[in-house]
Amino acid sequence: MELVELNPLSGALVGLPGVNGLSTEQRKRLTIAVELVANPSIVFMDEPTSGLDARSAAIVMRTVRNIVNTGRTIVCTIHQPSIDIFESFDELLFMKRGGQLIYAGPLGPKSRNLVEFFQAVPGVPKIRDGYNPAAWMLDVTSTQMEQILGVDFAEYYRQSKLFLQTKEIVEALSKPNSEVKELTFSTKYAQPFCAQFIACLWKQNLSYWRNPQYTAVRFFYTVIISLMFGTICWKFGSRRETQHDIFNAMGAMYAAVLFIGITNATSVQPVISIERFVSYRERAAGMYSALPFAFSLVTVEFPYILVQSLVYGTIFYSLGSFEWTAVKFLWFLFFMYFTLLYFTFYGMMTTAITPNHMVAPIIAAPFYTLWNLFCGFMIPRKLIPVWWRWYYWANP
Repeated sequence: MELVELNPLSGALVGLPGVNGLSTEQRKRLTIAVELVANPSIVFMDEPTSGLDARSAAIVMRTVRNIVNTGRTIVCTIHQPSIDIFESFDELLFMKRGGQLIYAGPLGPKSRNLVEFFQAVPGVPKIRDGYNPAAWMLDVTSTQMEQILGVDFAEYYRQSKLFLQTKEIVEALSKPNSEVKELTFSTKYAQPFCAQFIACLWKQNLSYWRNPQYTAVRFFYTVIISLMFGTICWKFGSRRETQHDIFNAMGAMYAAVLFIGITNATSVQPVISIERFVSYRERAAGMYSALPFAFSLVTVEFPYILVQSLVYGTIFYSLGSFEWTAVKFLWFLFFMYFTLLYFTFYGMMTTAITPNHMVAPIIAAPFYTLWNLFCGFMIPRKLIPVWWRWYYWANP
């Protein structure tokens, strides 16, 4: 964190690109930091300054320079660098169109080595004071300049002393030490399953805690919906004189559970979609496998849904004036809790098996109708045709 100058943002939410959270430049530094956790000896970067303004690009390259100063090697492609950014590099690998090498070697102080190499070519104009060496080298080695000078810069480099020196270095470093053994690992992941699960759970817990758009809004809706249903079904539970009163009480409980359940399933889908994209990169880096990540997503929901069930159940149960005995109230909370759990997990599953959270609600919606139709409330089990009665038992 200190190396990439992210200490002031240690508690921030990464957020969505262009929507909230970290800026583009801060995201690039965070991406670099994530890779540095594995303590690599070589880091490859593909245009780390693309899409950044001059100030942001300078901050990112200062971070890159800090990493190099710790003894690591960074191989980096760069696009239209400023003088300061270009001269922060130690060595340059320069190719012309077609992938032919025309320079490979140290830049030197203020790009002196590079400038002297190309100025030694007959006819190449001298660089002006204060001119960007990166822009100058592109100008003097262009296809038009080759035609004017009658020089093939790739052939010129192959005939130079610099090429021979570089070739000798490559050949010397390409021969492995006879005492060096091939790297082998007994397991695919550095940590066992339990350690992976605990790390993923810790991360998910922080992610949920720092994401009020999901957690706080969900609890807000829980209170609003419980008050709404409670006032609509005012004292339905205390009226038990007729069969119609019993149906009203049952219908109130059924609708209350169903409504909040579908809300849970729908609201969790975009959250899981974002977490899944993050997991792709972290799993590719070998941090953890898919199962610990999936179990952590499931486990982190348990306390949140428990609180949600307690709040929702207590408000609705009291406004509906259902019978206040410990056994009946606990049974109500039991069914409420597990119903909200399976709705939430169903929302997670539909996101997991679809490309994104836009498709997930389309896939999920038909099953809400099927569950509603075959649960035995609208149509009793005995009235369901025999060939569909199996789905009554398969219905969650």
